[in-house]
Amino acid sequence: MRTIRARLAVSYAVALAVTMFAYSMVIYLVQRRENLDELHRRAQLESNLIAAALTEAYGARGNLVARDPVKGQPVLSPDVAPMLEGVPGYVIVIGADGDVLHLSPDARALPYGSLVLLLQRVFSADSAGEHTGAIRLAGLPGEIRYSVRAITEAGPDIAAVLSGASTADVVLGPERLLVAMILVAPVILVASVFIGYFLVGRTLKPVDRVVDEVEAITDGRTLHRRLVPVDTGDELARLTSTLNAMLERLERSFVALRRFTADASHELKTPLTVLRSGIERAVRHPRTAPEVLGVLDETLAEVNRMAEMVDSLLMLARADEGRAPLHLEPIDLRELLGEVAETAGILGEQAGVEVKVRIPGEPVILGGDHARIRQLLMNLLTNAIKYTPAGESVEIESTVRDGEITVSVRDTGIGIAPGDLPHIFDRFWRADPARSRTGQRPGVGLGLAISKWIAEAHGGTISVQSRPGRGTTFLVKLPIAAPASGGDGGP
Repeated sequence: MRTIRARLAVSYAVALAVTMFAYSMVIYLVQRRENLDELHRRAQLESNLIAAALTEAYGARGNLVARDPVKGQPVLSPDVAPMLEGVPGYVIVIGADGDVLHLSPDARALPYGSLVLLLQRVFSADSAGEHTGAIRLAGLPGEIRYSVRAITEAGPDIAAVLSGASTADVVLGPERLLVAMILVAPVILVASVFIGYFLVGRTLKPVDRVVDEVEAITDGRTLHRRLVPVDTGDELARLTSTLNAMLERLERSFVALRRFTADASHELKTPLTVLRSGIERAVRHPRTAPEVLGVLDETLAEVNRMAEMVDSLLMLARADEGRAPLHLEPIDLRELLGEVAETAGILGEQAGVEVKVRIPGEPVILGGDHARIRQLLMNLLTNAIKYTPAGESVEIESTVRDGEITVSVRDTGIGIAPGDLPHIFDRFWRADPARSRTGQRPGVGLGLAISKWIAEAHGGTISVQSRPGRGTTFLVKLPIAAPASGGDGGP
């Protein structure tokens, strides 16, 4: 769930599941309570009706008790007992002497132990008034809600009546409803996830569009672009407006920074040129003391380094502003590698590093700026030679595949730490703390940034693979066809 859309859909499903569970439990508990209360009222009503019926029968017939001709026990008279047979549930009529005068079919079907427990509730009831309760009997589902009513107006032989009903059927209804809801819930939840995912996707579609537009603004060259305003008046409209305001501020800052870099670099070129000329004349002057020559040589080297840095900054500033066009022309990669091999061989010989250049056997023609591509390759080779120990080697080779030229520069030097790789093409950034300007590996930290700009300006890419102690490999991929327009890109 890495996207807001998925998290919202799942959150919606979880909220719906909790709501459905709470709703089902409330319905179940309320319905169960109402059914049990209704069962309780039914038992009371039946006991009252039975008492009223027996009282009326006593007034009409007199004695309501007779002897069972088979068992010889007192029972309700044959003309009264049938009218109680139709009463549902459990009905028990008790005589004044404690005899059981009548049992309904459900009561007669009870096990003996259960019937005894039910009779005990009748005998323990008050001799006057009405008593209600519930009892759970072994072997029976649910409880029996009963009402015991004393009878005083149905003759001296009848004492009380019990009317009861089982909760099994009454509770079963809400339980079936709960089970049905539980069975249907997964289907509803799955459907809600898909529906929620679809609805959230439609809701977040403008956000995706904003993200795509922001991602298209990849560097300082595209800060002039703005997001399409949204007239919805909601949070998305505020977000779009805020991002546009931020882009405007960034654009102003980038433009001011580029202008400053370009102006400063341009203004520094003249004094550095004058300074270098003066030092060179002083070095060549015959009267210059030997101890001063050493200082002048170091100063001249530092001035040359500063001049190189100023030229690189000026070029990058012009590239950022789109004022560094490429002079596109057909280039034979074989000839270019031959030129690079000659210069790199001299640099490698001075550093004690062997430079191996694999030149293609057949002409490889690509469209590009000869000077810029040569500068790119020389930057990579110089960098490789600089950080390769004496006695090791540097290799450069090219391959052609799928209309693309891949040039690899591989060294067996000190390598680059994994944490430094993402910053290797940043300006003025150097991975190895030992690479100081005054050390054995001088530099200004702009060569790789310039190489990245040259590759991208030609419609290609540049990448690096490295492991500490096992060397570094730079891969430059360039299309064979020339780019549609001049290189106005920046790193």
